[in-house]
Amino acid sequence: MRRRGKAGGKAGKTQRRQTVRRRNTAKLARPRKPSAVDAAERIALLTSERDEALEQQTATSEVLKVISSSPTELQSVLDMVGENAARLCDANNAVIFRLEGDVLRGVASYGGVPTTSHPSGGLPADRDTVSGRAVCDCRTIHVHDLAAEETEYPAGSRHAKRDGHRTTLATPLLRDGTPIGAILIRRMEVRPFSDKQIILLEHFAAQAVIAIENTRLLNELRQRTDDLAEALEQQTATSEVLKIISSSPGELEPVFQTMLENAVRICEATFGVMFRYDGRVFRAAAWRNVPAAYEESLRQRGSFQPDAGAPLYRLTQTKELVQTADEQAEPNPGPAAKIGGARSLIAVPMRKENELIGAFVIYRTEIRPFSDKQIELVQNFANQAVIAIENTRLLNELTKLNQQLEQRVEDQVGEIERMGRLRRFLPPQVADLIVASGSEKQLESHRREITALFCDLRGFTGFSESSDPEDVMALLRDYHAAIGEIIIKYSGTLERYAGDGVMVIFNDPVPVPDPALRAVKMALDMRVTIGALIENWRRLGHDLGFGIGIAHGFATLGTIGFEGRFDYAAIGTVSNVASRLCDEAKPGQILISPRVLMAVEKDVTVEPIGEFALKGIRRPMVTYNVLAASIPKTSHE
Repeated sequence: MRRRGKAGGKAGKTQRRQTVRRRNTAKLARPRKPSAVDAAERIALLTSERDEALEQQTATSEVLKVISSSPTELQSVLDMVGENAARLCDANNAVIFRLEGDVLRGVASYGGVPTTSHPSGGLPADRDTVSGRAVCDCRTIHVHDLAAEETEYPAGSRHAKRDGHRTTLATPLLRDGTPIGAILIRRMEVRPFSDKQIILLEHFAAQAVIAIENTRLLNELRQRTDDLAEALEQQTATSEVLKIISSSPGELEPVFQTMLENAVRICEATFGVMFRYDGRVFRAAAWRNVPAAYEESLRQRGSFQPDAGAPLYRLTQTKELVQTADEQAEPNPGPAAKIGGARSLIAVPMRKENELIGAFVIYRTEIRPFSDKQIELVQNFANQAVIAIENTRLLNELTKLNQQLEQRVEDQVGEIERMGRLRRFLPPQVADLIVASGSEKQLESHRREITALFCDLRGFTGFSESSDPEDVMALLRDYHAAIGEIIIKYSGTLERYAGDGVMVIFNDPVPVPDPALRAVKMALDMRVTIGALIENWRRLGHDLGFGIGIAHGFATLGTIGFEGRFDYAAIGTVSNVASRLCDEAKPGQILISPRVLMAVEKDVTVEPIGEFALKGIRRPMVTYNVLAASIPKTSHE
């Protein structure tokens, strides 16, 4: 019994101790009830965050309100952004920079931190300063103590030591990812900015970009609108002038008046005068809004030579634009200044093929120089005036020219008909020569020294007898096409062709230098070209060859035939000799007479063939075969 009692008592004590321990642990784990002090601190914190957020929203709202109400007043927006950034981020100073090329220029500043250490021309947009690095890296840069960062930011550290600021924060102004500037805020003590302040500064940077972009776009839009309005006005004026030019091509007075009226109105001038110039004197052709005294002076003056130094005198010297800011201040002012009270003026030359034919002058009675666009407009009117003058001149000449043209057309029609008739029966050179000379005297019989070339195909007769007519015609087409191209190349006159036989003459009716040499060179060209055709024909089973004969001498030339069918012929021994030499030539040979050899022996290599008793020639003739053209010797050989 005692043993159980002891055991039971011990177990009871243990159980009681565990119960007490659990109660104590529960007391420790139970949360402490908040005191009144803790609640007050929590309320104060929430109130502070609320006030801070409200202040930030108010600042943002103010900036956006200024942006929307005054989109072109960029400076006031940037000033407000800088002030809010410094105040809400608890900074001593804020500076907004614009990127201009490679330089950051301060455009807005707030706070008491001096910037005397910054270069007067702006900060270089490089990595040596905090603002420069923010622009280069396109990200926010936060430096806790800039004065201690001599290695990382050498220029920025120097500025900090000189101006006294320490903690520095800069964020770039980004437009579509491209930097256009930066915002910099600084503290005079080492006290890093919080994450909220960094985010807030980036928010202000975005607002600055919006303001800058709005201003830029609005200015561009206004400029474009002004340009379009100005261009439309100018185009309307130009259209009016062109309409008058087209409707009254022979009347210059209404054209000049319209030009002057538009030029004076659009360019905001007081009056204008258009002068004509004949190379020696000027004469006022039209004027607009001219003061009465000056108008009377123009009428009485008539044609005149301008005084030395006057605007019109300078115009004659340079033929270029004359622009004067104050004519009355010039050493020798013109009558428009003396009588008409002109001050600022432009005198635009009217040029035809770089020759001065007049001047377009507009004046202001105040000192206000004309803009480039206004000058361009007056230059356009001056060009139109030249067009109008030319139109009138051409119109006056047109009637006379029309009468002459009608006669020329009639003559040319007859000439064309005559040329067409001649080209049907005569070589092109003969027809062109006759038409150009205006007579047919060249067709009359005459005697001249010529070179005659005769060529034909060896074996053509047998080929034509054993081949189909279609094959014969196809071969002749290729043969004549090749021969004709070479004849034209060497300016030969095709005397006649019959089947495969072709005769070409040189030096008539169109004289040519070295007719014999020209004929031999053409023969060499023919041998190569026809040789290639012969190789093709041989593949088709046609055994043909090609031979040439050339002679030089006098012949009687002229037209033979009957009405409706005339030929140009060369009659004489020279033609017979060329034909006979061609008959004697073997395939590939070019046989020439002694007279031809004498003319070309320095330019070709030949081989003697021997004497031939040619039909129709009383004595045997020594002949030569042309092998090739000689290679010219160099000067040192």
